[in-house]
Amino acid sequence: MDLFETVSKDIIAAMKAKDKVRLEALRNIKKYFIEAKTAPGAADTLADADALKILAKMAKQGRDTAALYTAQNRPDLAEEELAQVAVVEAYLPQPLTPEELEAAVRDIIAETGATGMKDMGRVMGTASKRLAGRADGKALSEAVKRLLA
Repeated sequence: MDLFETVSKDIIAAMKAKDKVRLEALRNIKKYFIEAKTAPGAADTLADADALKILAKMAKQGRDTAALYTAQNRPDLAEEELAQVAVVEAYLPQPLTPEELEAAVRDIIAETGATGMKDMGRVMGTASKRLAGRADGKALSEAVKRLLA
């Protein structure tokens, strides 16, 4: 069962449980999935890899929004946003620890034969595809820069 079907079934379960926060978050996820499926050029299917990218983006946006609410002294809104982020993150794979990220980047550098900063684009392309949804782009970029320097 792919992520789209899983989310659809979980929406039904959230309705039955009368879990408003979970239901709202799941409906939002499904909305983004449907938009991706029906976008021009899409093949009316959504691969799990694409779905994970959407979920990772949603989680990051939610955390950023919660930080803004906190900065504006609105802890009530920040709490709501973080509750929805928790629902989204439940569908994401376990993120890599800094040590695991560094080991994965070392393997990719060795695999691509990168020798310096001029090869960063090649390493980042491979790493982004392989570690999609498991590593933040900023942390990945920093690790690649540090190891190639």
